Amino acid sequence: MIKCPSSKVICIGLIIFFAGVVSYAGLNSAFHYTNTMEFCTSCHSMHINYEEYKKTLHYKNSAGVQTNCADCHVPRAFFPKLYAKIIAIKDVYHEMLGTIDSREKFEAHRWDMANRVWAKMRATDSRECRECHNYENMDISTQSRMARKKHARAPLQGKTCIDCHAGIAHNEPIEPDEEVP
Repeated sequence: MIKCPSSKVICIGLIIFFAGVVSYAGLNSAFHYTNTMEFCTSCHSMHINYEEYKKTLHYKNSAGVQTNCADCHVPRAFFPKLYAKIIAIKDVYHEMLGTIDSREKFEAHRWDMANRVWAKMRATDSRECRECHNYENMDISTQSRMARKKHARAPLQGKTCIDCHAGIAHNEPIEPDEEVP
């Protein structure tokens, strides 16, 4: 015999359900706000990146299409986005700590920061790039001869966007000289 749930159980279930919906909506709103260009560039160190970005085709182009920081640095799917937001807390921490709060300090850490981003992009097969750029949708016939050749080979060679396009939206850092002990 199946027993009907009591009104107390139904009430608790509804409270948990609505608390979950409100929490999810609040988290989504926070994600939306922290994905804005204004939020991303509110830290002093990000002004350096922003000025570089404004000189690229991702900022100004003939099609009038513009990306923002989150388009390249934050996944769209919920759980990868949540993970990216948790990892990004370290950037805020280092800004507040003063590790990267000036151009000189930022440049001193640029190589390591860029390599962490590139490693993440390689690990996800440049997932964020592919939200807009997709091999299947490319009209390779309109590309330069070299681009046609490289884009045709890249998937076969296991290459991803960042392998050839590092420094596309920001100045590519110079690899530091190895220190000899």
